[in-house]
Amino acid sequence: MLFSLKFFGWLAARTPEGVLRWFAAFLGDLIFFALPRRRRLVLSNLHHAFPERPSDWHRAIGRESCRRLVETGLLSLATPFLSESRLRAIAQPSAALRALYLRHAAEPRATLFCSPHLAYWETQTVQPLLLPKPFPEFGIIFRPLDQPAADRFVQTSRERFGMRLLSRKEGFAEALKILRRQGFVGVLFDQNAGMQGALTTLLGRVCSTTELPGLMAEKFQARVYGVFPQRLGFWRLELDAEAIPHAGTSEAVTLGLNRWLEGLLSANDNLCASWLWAHDRWRNQDMPTRRFRLEAKRNLLSAELAARGLPALPRRTRIWIRLPNWLGDVVMALPLLRALRAGRPDAEITLVAKSQFLPLLQAWGVADQLHPLPARGLDYLLHFRKLRRRYPDVWLLFTNSVRGDLEARFAGCRQRFGMVRRGRPRPLLSHAFRVPPDFDESRWHQLELWECLLRHFGLEVPIDRAPLATPPDVEAVGAPPVVGLIPGSENTPEKRWPVPAWRTLIESLPEVRFSVFGTARDRPIADAVVAGFAPERVVNLAGQTDLPAFAAQLRACRALVTNDTGGMHLANALGVPLVALFGPTNPLRTGPVFSAPCTILKAPDAGPTGGGDLSRLEAGTVLAALRPLLHPARP
Repeated sequence: MLFSLKFFGWLAARTPEGVLRWFAAFLGDLIFFALPRRRRLVLSNLHHAFPERPSDWHRAIGRESCRRLVETGLLSLATPFLSESRLRAIAQPSAALRALYLRHAAEPRATLFCSPHLAYWETQTVQPLLLPKPFPEFGIIFRPLDQPAADRFVQTSRERFGMRLLSRKEGFAEALKILRRQGFVGVLFDQNAGMQGALTTLLGRVCSTTELPGLMAEKFQARVYGVFPQRLGFWRLELDAEAIPHAGTSEAVTLGLNRWLEGLLSANDNLCASWLWAHDRWRNQDMPTRRFRLEAKRNLLSAELAARGLPALPRRTRIWIRLPNWLGDVVMALPLLRALRAGRPDAEITLVAKSQFLPLLQAWGVADQLHPLPARGLDYLLHFRKLRRRYPDVWLLFTNSVRGDLEARFAGCRQRFGMVRRGRPRPLLSHAFRVPPDFDESRWHQLELWECLLRHFGLEVPIDRAPLATPPDVEAVGAPPVVGLIPGSENTPEKRWPVPAWRTLIESLPEVRFSVFGTARDRPIADAVVAGFAPERVVNLAGQTDLPAFAAQLRACRALVTNDTGGMHLANALGVPLVALFGPTNPLRTGPVFSAPCTILKAPDAGPTGGGDLSRLEAGTVLAALRPLLHPARP
């Protein structure tokens, strides 16, 4: 490694700049165009940071950033072999940088230089060449190389003009001594500080920021400057500096540095193109096992919002969720969507679902964006490929189909989460929750199994089973109570209570009005149930309502008697009291999940997990369960 550093550094120092300029452009373009994963990371970072900018701007900035990354690497290699006169031609100090050194000479004080990862950041070590003597004591905290010989060479070459390099492993104590002596300490401040950092935001996204500058500034009440190179041309730059105002606390410095960096990148395309967009500064919060929560050593997000005057975190983490294809399953997933919103308040949640479900989901406000599934056809997957330009961060699949996995894969999402059962591999998932072999799904509710899925990926928020809405106080109207009936079951005839039983129930309650619900396919059974009853007392709405109208009609009901259907789950989510009839299906697995009043009646021959004949359930049993719901006790 040492030989390679010296050889390529010597070669770069002696190669004409015109050739180096061409090589940097060529290699930078190669990184951008020939490395698709790296290119996607660059464009994704830019799209998240500046969603309002056009895609042409993202591509131009991203491409130039890759070129400048190569330029920086070439200059870092060449610096040990460049003469002082050539280095003075490459770098020059700004008036602001000169002024701060003059201020320090007149009024000595502990001073921190905080530098972001902008192109040519390593040129800080040539400052003693560019500024008047005597140069103050200056130490730069750096990360040593793993190879000792190469590390010694790099350290020696960077210290050649008088600055000292202080290892992050061993030199922190010396940095404190320098500050105590009112010297300068340089820090490359990072927004990917791992679990040891503090949760803050940068360009609207939650990140983990190092608190090292803030801790040192607070301890010594140091002046803090943001110091950065402005590229003037190939291997031509100006070292600039801006004061970072702060209240003397570590928190104020940590938050202030990020806000300052945001301002640089947002206001100046030249500086924006110099930032390392190919480095994933926000990856600390995308660890799969912690994806659905925010976690770090310290949480400064409340202070961040107060300092910025924001009521809530910007929603820049893009979570796409593929919902199931059945209404009941969609409704059962809603408590988890609410928990996910609480666990990742910084997430923009997009729900991918059948178009008929979207009006309800819109009304309930459980997501930021809704995306309808396209019609089946040859261009079905092409539709999802176009979603790559929206750069989703994670795709959570409640479905268990190859089609759903292909949707996520074609959308270009790097993290694709789903559930894997024994004997049913899903190779297109990037990360999976594997159902334990001893997990008896017949004894656990579907919601609880899905909860295990989300817990596996870091969700810690308790599941809230409170209904999404409460029905109006229909008793105050003074009219006869309305009871809803759902006698059909579109996908399984065995789940239906027989027509004579429904008619007996209606006949037993002459003081009650009934609304019969169902889909267009349920119309024949609904017609048989209402036949002969006065239409002003028994209304047949089967096939007459879309989902929003169906929900509105359900909320007007005092109670609902229903087979195991999607309508049962919808009413339960709306807080409508239920009498739910289960025959062959398993109430432990697919019963209502919200905490609204609910009585589950099973067929007499059914076991705990269902399997009974619903025709054996007597109308009198249902009537006895329904009567208390018609005139509930007042508190």
